[in-house]
Amino acid sequence: MAKKLRSLDGQVVAITGGGRGIGRATAAALIVKGARVAIGDIDAPLAERTAAELGSGAIGLPLDVTDKARFTEFLDEVERRLGPLDVLVNNAGIMPVGRFVDEDDLTARRMVDINIHGVILGTKLALARMIPRDRGHIVNISSQAGKFGAPGGATYSATKHAVVGLPFVVNTELGSGLGEARGMHVLQPSEVADAIVDALQHGTVEVWVPKSAKRTSTLGVLLPRRLSEGMARALKADRVLAGADAGVRKGYELRAARSEPALAPPEEPAQISPPR
Repeated sequence: MAKKLRSLDGQVVAITGGGRGIGRATAAALIVKGARVAIGDIDAPLAERTAAELGSGAIGLPLDVTDKARFTEFLDEVERRLGPLDVLVNNAGIMPVGRFVDEDDLTARRMVDINIHGVILGTKLALARMIPRDRGHIVNISSQAGKFGAPGGATYSATKHAVVGLPFVVNTELGSGLGEARGMHVLQPSEVADAIVDALQHGTVEVWVPKSAKRTSTLGVLLPRRLSEGMARALKADRVLAGADAGVRKGYELRAARSEPALAPPEEPAQISPPR
């Protein structure tokens, strides 16, 4: 007998980095299921605009996932306006790419702060609210890069190794201008969002999108290192990040570089050097 799906109707869901990309698509998918959604984003006007566009009572709030006080204020406001938190989707993340040796220390620290510490902090704050109620779900968004080191994105791979979950490059601004591996399906944000909804309804612990990626990952682990690296080169998987188009990614890279609220925007746009 098929397992009965969990109802998401009326569930209070907070999504970090929800203003665009996977976060926005996830908010839209959950709203369709009747969830009450709060969108948190470092870009507060974007969060508010996205919530207004999605409608159905969604709210948009400012959120810096690296700041405990601000993250707490975000969750407090979510619960004040929507009710007790049922689901936290730790989606916020940045991915500046380029040669590891050329990466400046501030960029590396910012990736670690957002991609790792932001997830850890959000998980702790959500659990503190969920455990006394004996209910709740936490969804952590990761990447295939968290399973294997990716040339051109070493620090990003390291951060996602700490939050292994959903794989493959997704067609969002974060994934813009990247190289393409042979036979690799470029995911749409809606596909990841649907997988998140499905996981919440079925209580699935680990989700792979697409499902075929799990077989690829398992094969890569089982094969001798020389063969797995050879396979990656043959499929051009090692060029997905290292072969990024700096011109296409320039807007995203500059916005990611300014994701630290305490930093004043540079007087002149930074120059993005293409990977060598």
